[in-house]
Amino acid sequence: MAERDREAPERCCSYCTVQRRLPVLRWLPQYSLQWLQLDLIAGVTVGLTVVPQALAYAEVAGLPVQYGLYSSFMGCFVYCLLGTSKDVTLGPTAIMSLLVSSYAFHDPAYAILLTFLSGCIQLAMGLLHLGFLLDFVSCPVIKGFTSAASVTISFNQVKNILGLHNIPRQFFLQVYHTFQRIGETRVGDALLGLVCLAVLVGLRAMKGHIPRVHRVELLSVRISRLIIWATATARNALVVLFAGLVAYSFQGMGSQPFTLTGATPQGLPPFQLPPFSKAEANSTVSFSEMVQDLGAGLAVVPLMGLMETVAIAKAFASQNNYRIDPNQELLAMGLTNLLGSFVSSYPVTGSFGRTAVNAQTGVCTPAGGLITGTLVLLSLAYLTSLFYYIPKAALAAVIICAVAPMFDARIFRTLWRVKRLDLVPLCVTFLLCFWEVQYGIMAGMLVSGVLLLYTIARPRIKLSEQGVLLMQPASGLHFPAVESLRDAMHRWALAVSPPRCVILDCTHVSSMDYTVVMGLADLLQEFRKRGLTLTFFGLQRKLENLGLHLQFTKNLKLVPNVRLTQLISVPISSDAKSWSSMHCGLAAQVKMEHGVLRPAVLMGCTCPLKKGEAAPTVATESGIHSYGSSRGEGLQLSSVLLLPRD
Repeated sequence: MAERDREAPERCCSYCTVQRRLPVLRWLPQYSLQWLQLDLIAGVTVGLTVVPQALAYAEVAGLPVQYGLYSSFMGCFVYCLLGTSKDVTLGPTAIMSLLVSSYAFHDPAYAILLTFLSGCIQLAMGLLHLGFLLDFVSCPVIKGFTSAASVTISFNQVKNILGLHNIPRQFFLQVYHTFQRIGETRVGDALLGLVCLAVLVGLRAMKGHIPRVHRVELLSVRISRLIIWATATARNALVVLFAGLVAYSFQGMGSQPFTLTGATPQGLPPFQLPPFSKAEANSTVSFSEMVQDLGAGLAVVPLMGLMETVAIAKAFASQNNYRIDPNQELLAMGLTNLLGSFVSSYPVTGSFGRTAVNAQTGVCTPAGGLITGTLVLLSLAYLTSLFYYIPKAALAAVIICAVAPMFDARIFRTLWRVKRLDLVPLCVTFLLCFWEVQYGIMAGMLVSGVLLLYTIARPRIKLSEQGVLLMQPASGLHFPAVESLRDAMHRWALAVSPPRCVILDCTHVSSMDYTVVMGLADLLQEFRKRGLTLTFFGLQRKLENLGLHLQFTKNLKLVPNVRLTQLISVPISSDAKSWSSMHCGLAAQVKMEHGVLRPAVLMGCTCPLKKGEAAPTVATESGIHSYGSSRGEGLQLSSVLLLPRD
């Protein structure tokens, strides 16, 4: 019986571990028919959104449209098992499609290999708990990238709205050639594209103004609001369907004023290994050469994918009052991309738009993704022949309406009011992303890193002067800050006439490294040579131990950790023969001047100790504290700094 009791916690811990790695085990035992109904509605709604978006995002990635659908179903099934957010949906997104377009050279082989390698990197990060690396990508860099991506992707679709062909993909060349050839605009594409844009914008605005349904209202009112909400939510599918019917009608009449998507291979993608080499006309590109060609994409794509997914999961978890596990999200994302590469997927991430739809339709568990994934598979199996008639102008309108909200104009005004220095990485990222996405992201991260390191190298130091100089660093001290601290002490204490003693208030210093310790030791020696003292106040115990271990606090005076509010300097008479007599005189002097015994800080010239005399002490309100040594060494004393009560 006792053995069984001991085994029970082990089984419990083991099952908890399995639950943590397979979150589906947390909600599956409690699954109910009511949850199934809500998940079914949410899954169908998201499915009607993801199919047209997948076709459109494949165009952004520079790949045939079927690859958008190939990338849309694996995440639905994997995230159902491994995801910790009930709302998140994984699949192709505008941001990831833009990155794939930049790094995969519009070649499916490179896109699929990038998916496989990105999945491996994301899995490794999840297993090694390296999610904290995402914290080094600052909000201004993210906002700059997403705003630039919104402009880039939107303008990239203008050529499809106007029916132009053979326009370069580089942004500046694209702008030049689009305006140069604007006279070649196809009237049919332009009219259809503008009509689709107007309808999408109108339905989006309508959805935002639908009042909430109340049970006390008439059934007809509730049904009409439900129809309007469903129409606005499935607006992408309805617009694409409408445009396809118009194009099919013209095709039946023997004329076609629109540029169509064209033939799409029917059926599910084959389950096969990713391409680790690529055959060309007269040669074969090896795996190592393909990896070299992918270059910085092997870092940018996995990190941006993880960042987007975790940010979306955290946002909706906070909104709907549940918690997520960021490292588990990394594992779900990594396994999705890894397995997706076997079905010809390009890299995917969390979609903010589809996640919002999922949450608004009342999804209860990640099982809603199973419905969405099934709809995508059914589309691949039976509907691909109908995709032939979808006009590219309609897909362009869907993309523009999806990415336009990503441009955040308010962030510029907000940063101008809050911290103008943050505008530097924002603007650097925003502008360089128009040249090359990777250059913009890397330059923004570099500028953010420099600004972060500058605050470490030049910590803010608060100065106050009342008899002695009190210096209070506002943060930890690390090796880049040594020279800044040294310069401040020389400028304000040693280079003035007469030189002054210094109290270094370390209340806010929670860490320091070896270089700082040795730098402080050099400063201490310099003060001693000039007959001055450098006193350390509020030094934490672990930092005291660090100094003792490095053997530079042998003669260092440490001050009790009390609050410094006002400093009063009281000279010590030069005829003090011993510590005992000086201590008694000090106590009497303090009581005479202030009525009560105040905390005191001792610093200054040498006062010899008699052999066998008790160690020096400092009287404070919290008790008597011993400092120095009772072995006869001298103690540097010149004045007493009184710390009055708050």
